[in-house]
Amino acid sequence: MQDILSAILAGAPGEELAALPVPESYRAAYVKRDEMGMFEGLESDDKDPRTSLHVGEVATPDLAPDEACIAVMASAINFNTVWTSIFEPLPTFGFLDRLGREGVWGARHALDYHVVGSDASAVVLRVGSAVRNWKPGDKVTVHCNYVDDQSPTAHDDSILADNQRIWGFETNFGGLADLSVVKANQLMPKPTHLSWEEAAVNALCNSTSYRMLVSKNGAPITQGDKVLVWGASGGLGAYAVQYCLNGGATPVGVVSSQSKVDLLHELGVEAVIDRKVAGYKFWKDEFHQDESEWRRLGKDIRGLVGDDVDIVFEHPGRQTMGASVFAAKRGGTIVTCAATSGYMIEYDNRHLWMKLKTIKGSHFANYREAWDANQLVCEGKIIPPLSAVHTLEHVGEAAYQVHKNLHEGKIGVLCLAPEEGLGIDDHELRAKVGEDRLTLFRRHGA
Repeated sequence: MQDILSAILAGAPGEELAALPVPESYRAAYVKRDEMGMFEGLESDDKDPRTSLHVGEVATPDLAPDEACIAVMASAINFNTVWTSIFEPLPTFGFLDRLGREGVWGARHALDYHVVGSDASAVVLRVGSAVRNWKPGDKVTVHCNYVDDQSPTAHDDSILADNQRIWGFETNFGGLADLSVVKANQLMPKPTHLSWEEAAVNALCNSTSYRMLVSKNGAPITQGDKVLVWGASGGLGAYAVQYCLNGGATPVGVVSSQSKVDLLHELGVEAVIDRKVAGYKFWKDEFHQDESEWRRLGKDIRGLVGDDVDIVFEHPGRQTMGASVFAAKRGGTIVTCAATSGYMIEYDNRHLWMKLKTIKGSHFANYREAWDANQLVCEGKIIPPLSAVHTLEHVGEAAYQVHKNLHEGKIGVLCLAPEEGLGIDDHELRAKVGEDRLTLFRRHGA
């Protein structure tokens, strides 16, 4: 890998990269099949990714005809990496085994270790015989929608495919590594004005937020809409508020500290609620919610923007869904993509059916949505909310930070890239977007 890295850093042309041998093994972050029971009996909060995530050499897989072999310069931590590392809600080796039964190429994935990671910025090293649009030397980012397009269900909206998977979570050979193999239709152009680590953090969360708030497949915002965004300075929320601002909507961001309020104000979000100051107690106890607290939230929202919200950008799940259903205006939509505080949600159905509200499920993005969301990053219209960077050797600590919600924005991970700040090609565009804006989340120490 050192020869490959040296060539990339020297700006070697694709022909030179293609002539270098791909190593038989590479460094990667992974969990082990024989450790699936290591946290048995522990509560979720007590499970520690630092003990389950290993960094070491793994065998390089064969390259399928529709795949590309990439040198990963940087990656990022997502909640799915945390879930894999603590074996919740179930170990991901079951996903790999099911993929392993889908033919010879699927069988590569069913191993006794699972290389994790669902984001990457990278350089193409090899392409399979069926790949047309990419070649060695191309600088790319990788989205995580992994679909076999031979199924008719994968067409029209590929996220609805009956065999749809998330790369690095439901497949092996993920992005938290020095090398990976991905389907060629996962590749997108790397934003030329961003460093490797800035480019690596966007694909999963940015694409997810795009589908939820911009695509016709979500709850698309229109000018004048008011949108409640939970976790508005986090990995998903930071993109959501940008889409609101770009689309003429008014985001109402919910965060948990004054420093995050200040961050959102600098990003351009005027209406922000500090939930720690507000002290909402949506749950009286484990089994009962408090409607008076929902009403207090609604009053606070109206005090900021003069009306109830048209859309709720929902991803915490159990802790907030009751309040989200209540807070949406008559005929409004609650669009949800996750449940980081618990999957079993409860809400008062009277507030849904009698006021004609809609709960809309959303999951990642299809190929077109991911590409269009990436293009907005490439044009500098969406900025990466990169708040911290770790090295691959410290991937366990990075995952721990996300597991314990000790971070904001996105945490990047350097893989092959030896230091931060490399990979920037378009300095003119970077200056136009603004260094202060691009480093906003780092400067706030979020």
